[in-house]
Amino acid sequence: MLASVIHSSVRNISSRKISKIKDVMIVGSGLMGAGIAQVAAAAGMNVHLVDQSSDALERAKEQIKDSMGKFAKKQFPDDKQKAQTHVQETMGKIRCHTDPCVPAGQADIIIEAIVENLEVKRDLFHRLDVVAANHTIFASNTSSLSIGAIAASTSRRDRFGGLHFFSPVPMMKLLEVIRIDQTSDDTFDSMMEFAKTIGKAPVACKDTPGFIVNRLLIPYMCEAVRMVERGDATPADIDTAMQLGAGYKIGPLALMDFTGVDLGKHIIDGWHKADPTNPVFQPSGLIDKMVREGKFGRKSGHGFYDYSQQKDAEKKKR
Repeated sequence: MLASVIHSSVRNISSRKISKIKDVMIVGSGLMGAGIAQVAAAAGMNVHLVDQSSDALERAKEQIKDSMGKFAKKQFPDDKQKAQTHVQETMGKIRCHTDPCVPAGQADIIIEAIVENLEVKRDLFHRLDVVAANHTIFASNTSSLSIGAIAASTSRRDRFGGLHFFSPVPMMKLLEVIRIDQTSDDTFDSMMEFAKTIGKAPVACKDTPGFIVNRLLIPYMCEAVRMVERGDATPADIDTAMQLGAGYKIGPLALMDFTGVDLGKHIIDGWHKADPTNPVFQPSGLIDKMVREGKFGRKSGHGFYDYSQQKDAEKKKR
């Protein structure tokens, strides 16, 4: 009896329907959106890239073409023609739109990669919910906002989830796949299969603040900042200690400079607002001061370290 029940359960799991994703729509053509478009197109999917302006889309296409060229050279080091053909075929899979309602009706999945603002994301998905096909899966690439709060603006919470990519998307293997309580098994399985198809290693997580990586990483970086605030150690010594003592490739403060001091502040402020009594989410006076002074890290030339000479060298190359 027990054996037959087990056999039946296994059969039901293995026969569960997984919706194949062939047409992908990405809203937002910035660094993340362009990267997602690249990996989806390279996997042979039809990609619809959406942004508000044609200029932004043209910049994204140039970025994708340049990135694809570098990957193709590594993939086909001895065959220049094959490399060029691969780039052309991949670029041919990408179509650009300034109106998200145009391609929404034919997309199997719509991935949002726009500004990290809850109301803006909710408004976008609310509008798309009306024009998207019934089977279309909605996914947000948010790194810090609640997937459930975004999904609440739609009538398809069973077809809603999170796909948190990491930058740079073409190089980073990890993809966090987030499910809310209402996410159906079919939707979740389809997102996991999509992740594997585009060459990512998916990990599953519930809709918890920061998911897996940022939930562990941001408090770790903030504690390093607090050590600097207290005068316990210098940024250089903290980073060296974590590299040589814990085997990390990069220290917490150099990492914050790389990802953006302003981004770290944005995430912590959001978590603090949602859970003000949690000591892990307490804002940092030093971070607030650095952001006021425009010290965002590498992108601004100054953060915990000085990158001004590096930025000057980059300008001369251009």
